[in-house]
Order: sequence, then structure tokens, then C-alpha cells
Amino acid sequence: MYNNTIIYIFNRLIRLAILFFILYLIFTNFGTFMIIVGIFVLIIAFIIYNFKKKMKANSFSFRFDSSQFQNGTNFDFRDFNNFNNSGFQGFANAPRFNEVEKAKEFFGFTHSPTKEEIKKRYKELARKYHPDMNGGNDEKMKELNNYRDILMKTVE
Repeated sequence: MYNNTIIYIFNRLIRLAILFFILYLIFTNFGTFMIIVGIFVLIIAFIIYNFKKKMKANSFSFRFDSSQFQNGTNFDFRDFNNFNNSGFQGFANAPRFNEVEKAKEFFGFTHSPTKEEIKKRYKELARKYHPDMNGGNDEKMKELNNYRDILMKTVE
């Protein structure tokens, strides 16, 4: 009976020692891991802080008011949408030269046509190419509409 008790206590002590050893390994390795992670986080935070500090020191700010115009007129940059709606056509809206030439050739013009001439010729060609009339070609009608838009942009 005495031997069984000693063996039982000895087994319990060994199990307890193994448990504490495993816990020691887990927590010491985890602690070391957490220290390393903490050091990396501090280094990254320091780098970001210095980068922001440098960017703030070298920052460029642009301020603009209407008094900087030479003629002193009040100009509002939000009015650009109004310019586009009121007929102002910038370079982005202008058709390319070769497109204009193709459009003139398609319509049969050798000169710069007026709006009335474009409209009249468009109606004639629409009767000819419309897909619902005379077995017209759908692709030709799309081409006709595209070229009409190009020519209308070139006419003032």
C-alpha cells in the first residue's frame, strides 16, 4: 500500500512537472514572440511618424482666389459645366480632321457645308439607308448618324 501511494504521488508530481514545463515553454516563447512583435510595431510606428512629419514639413498648398486674375473679373471654376452646356466646345469635343474628311466624303460634300445642307442631305441618305425602308443597311445608318454628329460639331 505504501508503494502504491508513493507511485501515485510520484506520477502526480511528474504529470504536474510536465504540465508546468509545457506552460513554461508556451508562455516564455509567447512572451518572447510578443516582445518581438511589439518591437516591430514600434519600429513601424516610428517610421510612419517620421514620414508624416517629413511630408507635413514639405507640404505644398495651393490657394487661389479671383483677385489673382489680371482683369479682376470674378471667376468661378464651378461654372465649367455651364460652359459646356452653353455651346463652348473645347479641344476634347472637337472631332479629328480625318473624321471630318470621312464624313464629308460620306455625305458627298466637297466644301464645308452649312447646317441646312447637312440636314437636307441627311434626310436623303436616311431614306436610302434606313433599315426599315428599301432594305437599307443598319451599319450604314449608324455610320450616317455618326458622321452627321461630326459634321454638326464643325458647323458654327
